[in-house]
Parts: sequence; structure tokens; C-alpha cells
Amino acid sequence: MRQFKTESKKLLDLMINSIYTNKEIFLRELISNASDAVDKLNFKSLTDDSMHVEQGDLAIRIAFDRDARTITISDNGIGMTADELERNLGTIAHSGSEEFKTENAESQGDAIDIIGQFGVGFYSAFMVAKRVRVVSRAFGADEANVWESDGLEGYTIEPGERADHGTDVILTLRDDVAGENGEEGENYSRYLSEWALKDLVKRYSNYVRYPIQMMVTKSRQKPKPEDAGDDYQPEYEDYQELETVNSMTPIWKKRREDVEDADYHEFYKATFHDFEDPARTISFHAEGALEYDALLFIPGRAPFDLYSKDYEKGLALYSSNVMIMEKCADLVPDYYNFVRGVVDSADVSLNISRETLQQNRQLRAIARRIEKRITSDLEDMRDNDREAYEKFFESFGRGLKYGIYASYGAKAGELADLLLFWSAKEQKMVTLAEYVKAMPEDQKAIYYAAGDDRERLAKMPVVTGVLARGYDVLLLTQDVDEFTFQSMREYVAKDCPKVYEDEAAREAAAKAVADGAEPELEDRHLELKNVATGDLDLASEDEKKEAEEATREHSDLFDAMKEALGGNVQKVAVSARLGENDTPAVITTEGPLSLEMEKVLKRGPEGDVEGMPTAQRVLELNGKSPVFGKLVAAQEAGDADKVKLYTGLLYDQALLVEGILPEDPVAFAKNVCELM
Repeated sequence: MRQFKTESKKLLDLMINSIYTNKEIFLRELISNASDAVDKLNFKSLTDDSMHVEQGDLAIRIAFDRDARTITISDNGIGMTADELERNLGTIAHSGSEEFKTENAESQGDAIDIIGQFGVGFYSAFMVAKRVRVVSRAFGADEANVWESDGLEGYTIEPGERADHGTDVILTLRDDVAGENGEEGENYSRYLSEWALKDLVKRYSNYVRYPIQMMVTKSRQKPKPEDAGDDYQPEYEDYQELETVNSMTPIWKKRREDVEDADYHEFYKATFHDFEDPARTISFHAEGALEYDALLFIPGRAPFDLYSKDYEKGLALYSSNVMIMEKCADLVPDYYNFVRGVVDSADVSLNISRETLQQNRQLRAIARRIEKRITSDLEDMRDNDREAYEKFFESFGRGLKYGIYASYGAKAGELADLLLFWSAKEQKMVTLAEYVKAMPEDQKAIYYAAGDDRERLAKMPVVTGVLARGYDVLLLTQDVDEFTFQSMREYVAKDCPKVYEDEAAREAAAKAVADGAEPELEDRHLELKNVATGDLDLASEDEKKEAEEATREHSDLFDAMKEALGGNVQKVAVSARLGENDTPAVITTEGPLSLEMEKVLKRGPEGDVEGMPTAQRVLELNGKSPVFGKLVAAQEAGDADKVKLYTGLLYDQALLVEGILPEDPVAFAKNVCELM
């Protein structure tokens, strides 16, 4: 017996037990080796006129024997001599494929696509096999040689027999191991089935460029006997037939114009187990420092587990048509986690197991290009197929909003123009850019209201008051919406008509345009303002002055009301935003936390934790309402009980308008009845 070269036992043990994390990739590695062997022969035949090879005969075959517990992977490639068996299989980590690529680097071009790099893929066979036998006959040689090893101490090389050039790798599988102490055992017998082998080929090697063939069991109806009666029941028999079980040509390497949409849809549904056609198909080829093909799909509907912690994002990563990772999470950002697809590149630097990548910068470069392409296609859908985009946004818009929030607003530049919100004025979904385009010239902010119901929001006094002044209000109904706007702080509207500070500048610009000049444009930085928080600065100077004077005049009343509410509000004041026909009182907030954000936080897992931040509430009273006159009269009459009763009722009804239950609904009902 010959000993493995290098620190054989330790290194081989490392190959078998440490490099690979998934035992089932052994078949991928052996098929890749077989593909390399066929590729080498194919290349030699293209560069050497004395070698004649029928291209249509090149193939890889897989067979299994359940009784003998063997799996055989055969190819009719270039084969190996005894010396090559010694060098390639006896020396661990020596790659004949890599050596071949180096020797033919200048001339191989696109005619050859060698996969192997490290010379260790073959040894993955020992993860499932207790003995490996390799029978190989080099092209043009008269005899074959047999390499055999148990993967422990060493190997033997002896003369053997093979009818034609090529290689057979015969694995004798390990014995099954029963589980102990609650741990799962090892079922190696599962590979000894037609279904299991076909599944592994489909999953990992479906797009190897040569046919992978297997004898498969099929069923057919037996001929009807001539003497069969009327009650004859058809009989069936099983038979064996050689079948190609891989697709060979990957759909993502075909030109877009050569593929029908129906073919893309069928591939998507079969590969990603969806029953609906994708909403969008993105196919492109990138060249440069990194060359790769990408085929991406935007689903027509959200998967049921998209927003669960168990959902796994990522694109399938292939290298030279061989699947490396089923879901490479680094290829898409979290906010595009719904995108499915395939990326295939021979240029990415794989680690020794070909299960992960060595250079993250390569992956980042591909990911950046993919992200830009997805964004571009979504923008195209938004602008040219609005109905489809609104359907898409209904399913996946939450993730885009969360992308801005999770990045603390850093991704707002890329994602803000993809967002849609309901316009209270237009009564439809609009983008932020469309909102800005429709707003009056003097408007200096984007106004929004947040809540859980669009119908209720549209009726709120703080919303109707802004609408009455001619400004639109965006109605936000998802829990992430206001957090997203808080992260953004502002929206930068590109190429807006320039707003001039004084009349003279406006007239001069209008005259210049009339004389043929291009209108001046500018980027406008517009603050995002919640209509229920702070001072919106929409009231006229007279309205502001009137509210301030009324607040000062009735400061004693407001102090008594604040005391009656027991610290539930920061202050009580006369509102400058409410008109004569509006509600008697509203609750607004000061500071960054709104009532809606407070509600969302309270619904969270730590909502009942002591010290959870709360909104700084302000009770704003309508000084033009008859109710305000009743309050003033009660205060002037010294009726403290009535002031307290009215205060509680106004505060609780203002809470109800906001969709918040009073702290004591029983007391509220009692006070209403008492007033009646």
C-alpha cells in the first residue's frame, strides 16, 4: 500500500470532516470532476486535429446498486494514467484541473469551463463512503488503472480494465448509524435511490454543460391480450430507460430576447415553488473586473413567512453552472429580501469547500450592481405600470420603509422615491415626488397624519384643518410609517421650480422665462411634519396673536385644567389651528414622540415595561367653540367641580378621536350621564 503524500492522515481527516458542512455535496464535487475531465478531452480535441471526439457522445453517467451499497459516477472524458492517478489522487490538494487551466490559460477562451480549483473535491466522497475505487483509462492508452483507498492510511494503484477512455468513481457507502441519546443518526442508505440521486443532481448540478444520465424506472401499459374479455383491466409494467436528468443550458445564460416570458415564469415557479407568475423578471449580463449573469424575480405576492424571523433571504449563487450556495444572503440587502433569483459567476473566489466565498469585496461589488438594477426596475414599474406597482407595494412596501428606518435614514436617498402613501386630498396613493409637485408654491413642509385607520384619520380635526388651508395630508396607516419619517427627517425634492423670496425676484424670473430662458430649478429640503405634533406654522399672524392672548387671559383656568388631569398633559392652551366649526378640543404632542408612535411601542414586547417613553401631550382648546365659553363661565363662577368635570370629558373625547381609550372608561360614561 502506498502512503498519501504530505501529512496524509491529518490532512485527509481535515478534508473529510472539517472542510465540508453538508455531506450531500459529495455528488456535486464528483460530477464537477467528471465535467472537468470531459471538458479537458473536448478542449484537446478542439486544439489537436489528430484527436477525433464526437461532441454528442460526451456525457456523465450515474448508477447505484442498493444491494452492494455502491454509487458509480462515470465519464467518457480524458481519463488518467497511473502516474496521473498517483499525482492527482495520491497527493492531497493537488488539482489537475487547476494545472490544466494554468497551462492553457491563453488559448482556452469560452470553449472550456474548468470548475476544479483546489484538488480536494474528490475527497468529499469519503464523507459518505468507506471505500472509493477509481477505474480510469487515459485517452489513447491501451490499458486502464485502478486507484483504491479507504481514506484512512493510504491507497493502491493496480492495472485494471475499462472498455474505453474515461473514469469510473465507485463509492461503497458507509453503514448507517443509529441515533443515540436523542441525537440524530446517519442514514447513508438514503442516497441509494433513484429519487435521491436525481434530486441532488437537480439541486446542485442541474446546469453542468454535459448530459448527466441515469437509468430511471418508468411505467407503461402492457399490450392488451387478443383473448381479453370486456372486463379486461389494463396492466402496467416497470421498465428501465436511460434519461438525461439535468437541464445543461441555464436559462440565465440565454439572451433576454431569446427567452419567452412563459419560460421565465415556468422556471421561477418550478425553482422557487410559487404558483403565481412573478410580477417582474430582471435578466442581465455584467462584464468588467467581475463577469457574471443574473436572473432576478420580483414575486407577484408576498410569501406567508416574509416578515417572520424564520424567513431566509438570498439569491442562489452558482460558479460555472454549479450551485455553490442555495441562498447567498449577502447578494441582496434586507429591504429587497423578497427578490428571488440566481447569480452565476466564474470569477468569484471561493473558499476551499466551495460553500462560501473568500473575498467579500467581490460579493459586495456584485451586490451593489444588483441593488441598483432592482431599484431601476422598480422605478420603471412605478412610472410605467402604476397598477402593478401599487399591487407590488401593498405586498412589499413595508420592507422598503423598514430599510430607511433600520439604516437611520441613510438609505432614504435610494428608497424614498419608491414609497407610496395615501393622499387625503387626491384620494389615491402618491409618491413623495408627486405630493411635492402638486403642493402650493408657498408650502414649506410635507404634512402627514399617522394612525391605524385611513377613514378615521381623514376625519380628524388636525387633518381637516390642514386640508382646509389648501395643503394635502398623507395618511400613514402602517406601524413602521412614522418611524420611517422620523428617520428621514426631511425629503429632498429634486429639480423643483425655484421659489423666490420677494416679488421683485419672482417678476424678474418670469420676465426671463418669457424672453426664452429656461426656468430656474432647485432642490428643496422639505421637513416631514406630523399634523398632530408641535406648531405647524400654518396659522396667520392674527390667529396666532389671538390664541396667545386668550391663553394668557385664561391662564388660571388652564392651570386648574392641567391640575385636574393629574400630569397627563404638559400644558393646556388655546389652539391656533382650530376653526369655529371644529371640535372643542384636540390632543397634540410636543417632542419627537407622537401619540401613534406611543401606541406602537405599547403594542410591542416591552410595552408594559416601567419607564417606557410616552408622548408629551398638549390639550389644545378651540377658543371659538361654545364649550370654551362654558369652561370660562365655570371658572369665573368658582365652580371647581364643573371645571374638573368638563376638563375630564374634553380630554377623554379628544383621546377617543385619536383612537385611544380613556384611562377610566367607566368614569367617562358616568360623567357623560351626569352631564345629561
